[in-house]
Amino acid sequence: MTDKDTSALSEKDGVSQPETTSKSSAEKIKRNRRKTTSTEEFVTQIVAGNIPFLSRAITLVESTNPKHQQQANEILEACLPYANKSVRIGITGVPGVGKSTFIEAFGKHLTSLGKKVAVLAVDPSSSINKGSILGDKTRMEELVTDKNAFIRPSPSGTSLGGVAQKTRESIILCEAAGFDTIIIETVGVGQSETAVHSMTDFFLLLKLAGAGDELQGIKRGIIEMADAIVINKADSGNEKNAKLAKVEFNRALHLYPAKESDWQPKVLLASALHHQGIDAIYAMIEEYMSLVKKSGYFQQKRNEQNNYWLLETINQQLKNNFYNNPKIKERLQQEVTKLENGKTTPFTAAKRLLENN
Repeated sequence: MTDKDTSALSEKDGVSQPETTSKSSAEKIKRNRRKTTSTEEFVTQIVAGNIPFLSRAITLVESTNPKHQQQANEILEACLPYANKSVRIGITGVPGVGKSTFIEAFGKHLTSLGKKVAVLAVDPSSSINKGSILGDKTRMEELVTDKNAFIRPSPSGTSLGGVAQKTRESIILCEAAGFDTIIIETVGVGQSETAVHSMTDFFLLLKLAGAGDELQGIKRGIIEMADAIVINKADSGNEKNAKLAKVEFNRALHLYPAKESDWQPKVLLASALHHQGIDAIYAMIEEYMSLVKKSGYFQQKRNEQNNYWLLETINQQLKNNFYNNPKIKERLQQEVTKLENGKTTPFTAAKRLLENN
């Protein structure tokens, strides 16, 4: 026996590790990646209620890839005959008001009545790294396992107004998939959160009692657009404050002129954590829907929303075309250099860029 054999530092042959992925599995993955799904298959599967296909279609809608956008538009057009048969409910409120807990309790109540509920939850995107947490599913543990519910978190991106840029299109896909109640949860950005009002039938604002903002009700803005205010977390000794807040908001709402729908906004109390007041809120929404459908305001509002989003889409497309133009990119950099050297003003530079477009 040599010194090498008896040394504690001598090496022994190791055990070879098995392959983590079999060759057949690898080939199958490659084949699936190469396979592109046709628009017809997408539409057929979505209308049949196939959730994986619905999720993939929403991903195409949210994509910035030109090929994806083209197919997404084809899918949307084909899904239109199956859409517009739902009640669209927008839910907003400041961070910490309990939006996710409320939506879960409300969604579970709806599914218990035989409804199919889709929740389009919008998470704020970072202005620094553009990322989003997309953690809404983790906050709705019960609803996410409900077979009659679908939860889709999306990043807000650069969109203002508390909703994602493609939320409107996602609504159409969810309706085509058979969901009769669409809930849009916004990021909760406060008074500027208005875009959700232009894509929903009923706008619900969640408030907290004792948060010092009861008198905000007399200010115009988001409260003026609300069809109802729900004071959440009316529990655990906060009941008295909640009742006082209800009185304050009721007084404030009566200062506003009558709504075009002839609906008088209501203020209700709720405890989403203890599932209290949820049934009364749904009964109120049903009362509202009965009123506006009977008066014709429901269809009138839907038509106005379609016109609004037509103009918004045109504005967005013009903006995209402008900034993606190679000549504009070059001239823009030249104008930026002039600005930095104090040789022009932002207004003059902008005018030159637009005139030479």
